[in-house]
Amino acid sequence: MLYWVGVAAFAACILVSVSLHELGHMITAKRFGMKVTRYFVGFGPTIFSFHVGETEYGLKAIPLGGFCKIVGMTPQDDDVDPADEPRAMWRFPVWKRTIVMGAGSFTHFLLAIVATWIAAMTIGLQNLDYPQTAAQESAQIRVSDCVQLTNVPDCTVGQGSGVAAPAKAAGLQDGDVVTQVGTTPVSTFEQLTNAIRAQKPGLTDFTITRNGVSQTVKVDLKSAQRPPIDNPNGALSSVAVAGVAWDNTAVPAIIKYNAASAIPATGDYAWYLVKNTFSAIGRVPQRIPALWHSITGGERDPDTPISVVGASRIGGEALQHGVPEVFLSVFIALNVFIGIFNLLPLLPVDGGHIAIAWYERARSWIYARMRRPDPGRVDYYKLMPLTYAVILIGGAFTVLTVTADIVNPIKLF
Repeated sequence: MLYWVGVAAFAACILVSVSLHELGHMITAKRFGMKVTRYFVGFGPTIFSFHVGETEYGLKAIPLGGFCKIVGMTPQDDDVDPADEPRAMWRFPVWKRTIVMGAGSFTHFLLAIVATWIAAMTIGLQNLDYPQTAAQESAQIRVSDCVQLTNVPDCTVGQGSGVAAPAKAAGLQDGDVVTQVGTTPVSTFEQLTNAIRAQKPGLTDFTITRNGVSQTVKVDLKSAQRPPIDNPNGALSSVAVAGVAWDNTAVPAIIKYNAASAIPATGDYAWYLVKNTFSAIGRVPQRIPALWHSITGGERDPDTPISVVGASRIGGEALQHGVPEVFLSVFIALNVFIGIFNLLPLLPVDGGHIAIAWYERARSWIYARMRRPDPGRVDYYKLMPLTYAVILIGGAFTVLTVTADIVNPIKLF
């Protein structure tokens, strides 16, 4: 039950977010004197509507977004009343049109920033310095009680090939920092693992630092079957093992802030999301085969894109398992993505209209310097084939991601 409550709650948050996007367009358009005739939440049949001044507000039956109608967005709009011509959007200066069209994305960014600042003070933010690979992890260790001499996951001393961990038997403790294995100095957990595997089974000197004091401990390394470090599914081979793991308590994964320190932390986290969003958008084409593979029966790659359906399912899982920070982080990341995507210079998204407006302005400036007549406005009809292509590709990609999120969703738990 809690899962479906979470799904519904996340879907509602997305609907509110998109509705505020359209509200951003409407408010700025009205402030500049443009005429806005309609503002609706949802699509399809109208449930109810009412007029306030010259604008009709209402709710439609299909809660998949919203829209506002600004009179004369392009010179080719043929539904502009002659009395409204002076207030047609395309007649306004380019900087005003840019603000109006960019206001939707600005709203998403503002939502993400506010949500991030609140998260920083309440549940904390992801530590951006938290190691993502063994090469970034320190050589501070956590000592296991047991190691398997064969490559199986569960380990109990005395059962199967489970034996007491050599490091534990030698007296190593959680929090020790290994600085040398045999004659090999180490400073990261990746170096530590490689150095242990390079040893022959048997007594090996481990130089460690404990409470600021350096000492040497002899560890009786065992021979075990393990795959290559960089290929968990690779062929097994005999390597030396000590029974140690990286001490993930050495660096906090989540950091909480006060109201003041949350401000720069919010900026850092926002920039982190922006960089990763551009990176994710750039990887979309190469992830399409993996998406198709997940639909046709293959395992779902967690690095594949998700739709609103997938994001809502993750939100439901987050609430079901009592991790609201995941719910909030997905909401924040999704708003950053939508904000950036809408600024891409492609029709029919907002960024396409902004790009055309500035193209017209630059072209007029160049023609004026060349003492040639102003070429006028861009003919949107000539861009329709490209617009339809973007819509077709975007629609196909949406269908692909939604299908994958239904038949083979990404699961966190």
